[in-house]
Amino acid sequence: MDLDARVYVISVAAELAGMHPQTLRQYDRLGLVQPGRSRGRGRRYSLRDIATLREVQRLSQEEGVNLAGIKRILALQGEVERLQAQVDFLRGLVEPGRRVFTAHPTGDVVAVRRGPRVGRRAPDLDRTGGAGPVVLWRPALPPGPSAAADGGDRDRDRPAPVRGRPLR
Repeated sequence: MDLDARVYVISVAAELAGMHPQTLRQYDRLGLVQPGRSRGRGRRYSLRDIATLREVQRLSQEEGVNLAGIKRILALQGEVERLQAQVDFLRGLVEPGRRVFTAHPTGDVVAVRRGPRVGRRAPDLDRTGGAGPVVLWRPALPPGPSAAADGGDRDRDRPAPVRGRPLR
C-alpha cells in the first residue's frame, strides 16, 4: 500500500495512532500534520501521517518536548530527508560511467546523455613529430597603398584562408 495514500478518516487514524480525534484536529491546526481533505472537507490521513502522529506522541510523552519543539524537529527531519534525496541524485550524476560531459559551442561544459560516441583516433604524426596539422590563418589584407609600396600583392605568397578546416 502507498504510504502517502490519504484513505483514513479521522476516527480510524486516531485509533491507529492511539490518540483522541480532537488531538488530531489540534495537531492539524498547529501544522504538525497536514492531512488531505475529502470533497466534504473531512480530514483524510495516510500511513505516513499516522507514523508522524506516533512520533509526535513519542517526543511529547517520552522525551518531554513541547509542541513548538516537535514542530521544529519535524521540519528539520523533513529538510534532512529532502537534502539526502538531493545528495543521492547528485551522486548519481557524478559516479564514474554515469554521466558524460562535453564542450558546448559557446565554450560551456554541458552534460549529455549517454550513448555511442565517436571514438578518438590516434593523432596523425607529421614529419616534425607534431600531434597533427598546424592551422595557420592570416587575414587577407585589403589592397591599398602598402601593397603597392612593397612592389606587389603581399598576399600572393600566403595560402588562402580556409574556414572550418585546417590548411594542409
